Amino acid sequence: MDNPNILIVMVDQLSGTFFPDGPAEWLHAPHLKALAARSARFANTYTASPLCAPGRGGFMSSMLPSRTGIYDNAAEFRADIPTFAHHLRGAGYATCLSGKMHFVGPDQMHGFEERLTTDIYPADFGWTPDYRKPGERIDWWYHNMGSVTGAGVAEISNQLEYDDEVAHLAEAKLYDLARGGDARPWCLTVSFTHPHDPYVARRRFWDLYEDCAHLAPDVPAFEYEDHDPHSRRIFDANDWRSYDISDDHIARARRGYFANISYLDEKIGSILKVLEDTRQEAVVVFVSDHGDMLGERGLWFKMSMYEGSARVPLMIAAPGVTAGRIDAPVSTLDVGPTLADLAGIDLSSIADWTDGQSLLPVAAGAVRSAPVAIEYAAEATVAPIVALRDGRYKYVRCAVDPEQLFDLEADPGELNNLAGLDSHAAVLAEFRELAEARWDLARFDADVRASQARRLVVYDALRKGGYYPWDFQPLKSASDRFMRNHMDLNDLENAQRFPRGE
Repeated sequence: MDNPNILIVMVDQLSGTFFPDGPAEWLHAPHLKALAARSARFANTYTASPLCAPGRGGFMSSMLPSRTGIYDNAAEFRADIPTFAHHLRGAGYATCLSGKMHFVGPDQMHGFEERLTTDIYPADFGWTPDYRKPGERIDWWYHNMGSVTGAGVAEISNQLEYDDEVAHLAEAKLYDLARGGDARPWCLTVSFTHPHDPYVARRRFWDLYEDCAHLAPDVPAFEYEDHDPHSRRIFDANDWRSYDISDDHIARARRGYFANISYLDEKIGSILKVLEDTRQEAVVVFVSDHGDMLGERGLWFKMSMYEGSARVPLMIAAPGVTAGRIDAPVSTLDVGPTLADLAGIDLSSIADWTDGQSLLPVAAGAVRSAPVAIEYAAEATVAPIVALRDGRYKYVRCAVDPEQLFDLEADPGELNNLAGLDSHAAVLAEFRELAEARWDLARFDADVRASQARRLVVYDALRKGGYYPWDFQPLKSASDRFMRNHMDLNDLENAQRFPRGE
C-alpha cells in the first residue's frame, strides 16, 4: 500500500508485562485481542525514558532525552526537533492529534497540522526538579501514594472526562476524513491518559475484575533498606512514609488499573469500528509511553528501569507485516522510522542524529543491529540513569549507584543482580564498554543541571506580572459549523453525508 493511512493509538502507563503476546489472557480486552491477532506483537519493547514527557518526546522524535533535552516533565520540546509528524506532513500527509502528548514549551504542535484537544498536563516549566536539592520533595506535583490508598470506583473523574473527549473527537475526525474533503493520506494519533493513576474506574469495568486472580503483585514488597539506592529515592519521592499501604489497597489499585485497561479497550474498539464503518483502511499502531510497577517489589508508577516501568506494549497491524510475536528487544524510538518506512519516506538526512531504526526488517526476521537504550534523568534521580537491553540481559548504570545486570530469561523478576559475580564478569565488561561508548555521564549530568537551573529562573519570572499560557487552546468557530447562511443547504447536506447514494 503506497502512502497508507496511519492510526496511532497511544495509552499512558500501561506496562508491557501485561502484554506478553498481546493482552494477557485474563484481561477483559476483546478489541485489543482482536487487534493483536492481526498485528506484529513486539513482546520486549522499551520506552525511551520511563516518564511521560521524555518518553513521549523519544517516541515522537526517535531521539533519546540526552539528544532532545527533554529530561523530565517540564523540559521544553524544542521546535527544531523533527518528529514523525513532521516527516509525514512533509511527505503530503494530513497529521492530527487527539489527546495527550505532554509537549512543554510554546510549540504545542510539533508537526501536527491539527490538534483536537488541549493537553491534560501543563505546558510550562513548573514541574522542574532540581539536582542542587537532593531529596527535595515538591508536594504539589510529585506523585504520592494517595493514588493507591484512594483507588476505587468513580463514574467521572478528571481523567475520565479527558479520555471520553479524546475518543469522541477522534471518532468525529475519522467520520470527517471519510467524507473525502481532503484527498491526502492521513495520520491520526489518538493518545489517552489511562490507565495512568489515580486507579479510579467506572463501576461496570471495576466489576469485571471482582474475582481476578492477579490482584497481588508477583514479587512482594521489600523492606526499604533492601532496595537499591534509586528505588529508595523513588519511595522517598512518593512520600511512602505518610501512608500505610495494606494488601486491600494494593488489590484495589491493581483492580482499578485493570478496569481502566478494559475502559480503554472499549474506546479503542469504538474507534476501530468507525474506521471499519467508514470503509477506510489504515496501518494501526498500539503503544504506551511507559509502564507502571503496580506494586511489584513495593514500587508504584514508573521512574525505574525495572521491567514493569520500562517495558511497554507495541503492536503494529499493517499490510505486508506478518502477524505474530517478536521477542527481539526493540524501542518506542523505533516507531518513527517504521512509519517512515511504511510511507516510503527517506530519513537518511537525519539518521546520524536519531536513535531509532525501522522495525520492518525485525518483523521479517532480521537481527537487530544495536542494543536498546533507555535514559532517565527526572524526579527521584540525583544523576542520570541509563540502561541497555541486549539479548537476554539488561544493564543499568548511574554515576552514583552500583551497576545492575539482570538475566531476564532466567530471572524475569530481576531479583538477582549479576553485576558483582565472577560468572558474569565478561558480560558486564561488554556492557560497560557499550555504555561508555554511548554516554559521557558527566556531560549528561552537567547538561541536565544547566537545563534545570535555566528553567527554574524562567518559570519564576514568567509567573510574575502578565501571564501568557503555552497550553494549547482548541478553538472552533461556531459560525462555520453545521448550517449557516453563507452555506448552500443542499451542498452542505450532500458533502457531510457518508456514504452517499445508499
